[in-house]
Amino acid sequence: MSKQHPDEEDVREKVLRSLRSSGQSTEKTEQPKERPTGASSSAGSRRQATSQTTGKKATKSTKAKAKPTKSPQKARSQKKPPLSEKKQEEYRRKSSREQESRVVSKIVTIVVVALLIMGTILAFSIYRYVSSGLKPLDANNSEKVAVEIPQGSSNKAIGEILEKDNVIKSGMIFNYYTKFNNLTGFQAGKYNLSPDMTLDEISEALVNGTGGAADVKLTIPEGYDVDQIGDAIEKNLKIKKKDFLALMENDEFFEELHKKYPQLLDSAAEAEGVRYRLEGYLFPATYDYYQGTDLETFVTSMVDKTNSVMSPYYQTITDKGLTVQHVLTLASLVEKEGNNESDRRKIAQVFFNRLAVDMPIQSDISILYALGEHKELVTYKDLEVDSPYNLYTNRGYGPGPFDNPSEQSIKAVLNPQSNDYYYFVADVSTGQVYYAQTLEEHNALVEEHVNNND
Repeated sequence: MSKQHPDEEDVREKVLRSLRSSGQSTEKTEQPKERPTGASSSAGSRRQATSQTTGKKATKSTKAKAKPTKSPQKARSQKKPPLSEKKQEEYRRKSSREQESRVVSKIVTIVVVALLIMGTILAFSIYRYVSSGLKPLDANNSEKVAVEIPQGSSNKAIGEILEKDNVIKSGMIFNYYTKFNNLTGFQAGKYNLSPDMTLDEISEALVNGTGGAADVKLTIPEGYDVDQIGDAIEKNLKIKKKDFLALMENDEFFEELHKKYPQLLDSAAEAEGVRYRLEGYLFPATYDYYQGTDLETFVTSMVDKTNSVMSPYYQTITDKGLTVQHVLTLASLVEKEGNNESDRRKIAQVFFNRLAVDMPIQSDISILYALGEHKELVTYKDLEVDSPYNLYTNRGYGPGPFDNPSEQSIKAVLNPQSNDYYYFVADVSTGQVYYAQTLEEHNALVEEHVNNND
């Protein structure tokens, strides 16, 4: 191959560069032809020029139209997809529960308001009823009404009688009124009461027994035993003593009383070897007797009186570790051994001192009860009587009370005067009681104040 001339080589390079430049220019001018769809090929370089000159306006126009074209797409993207059946069911249930909750809330509100209104009305009605029941039935009616209160009637039964006889408005109000004011011990009898009397006035009449005259007023002295009470009943009430003693031995009658007065008679029911279970429980007092009253009712009123006296002391008895049977047993001895409150309290402590060291009580009162006799002096032979009531030979309290003690003797047992004596002896002529710590001191006092009086 022949060598080319340098000038030719330069021309050749220029031609190649021109061709390359022309090819690139052609590609640039043809690119816009491919973008528009269906555009005319004759636009040529002029379209390119036009596009360049109007580029800014086209860009602005495109931006201006972008908002309405994008808005539907955005709206479609924000629209929630349709809920599934499960979701729809949950929504319906939730909506139903909310609706039910609102209904229930309204119903509860209505019920509460209704109850408050009813409660207010009821409270006001009760207040009016009680207030009216506490007032006289008829303040302008002073006409006397004959009312009979049977023996052993409770406050509730008395209230019912007074209401039935048109003396008070409400027996129930009377019952609660007397209990609230601790009014007990109403006396049986025939009363002349009027509708213009207040509950205070009626209660006072029933407590004092001033409503009418009884056929017989029977007084049971302090320290009387069942045998002596039987004599008094036969003499004053024309009821045979044997009938009274038979009632004292009647277990069915005792059980009826036990059910009615459990706190009073629980320990008596458990006692063994007693002669009469109601010994000590027939309180010494004055009782009204009305013709036709049966013996059971009359005796029940005596037991009821004992329960009324003992009620304030039940808790004290329990706190001291005693029983009612123990208290009445010692009180029945104190009743006969002492003549005044001071001696009774000292004697009660002497008995407790002996019991504490397991010494027999050794009271002559127990011997007389065991013998069934009432006499001034006790012999050495009497001390040997075979009986559970013999507290010379038997230790402890014995079976039960030896008579029916007073409230003062009961209080002496529950509040004895502290001492360290184990013996005492009374001067029968003066009633003076002498106390000793030892047997030697006691024997000397007996020789001085008892034997020398013979």
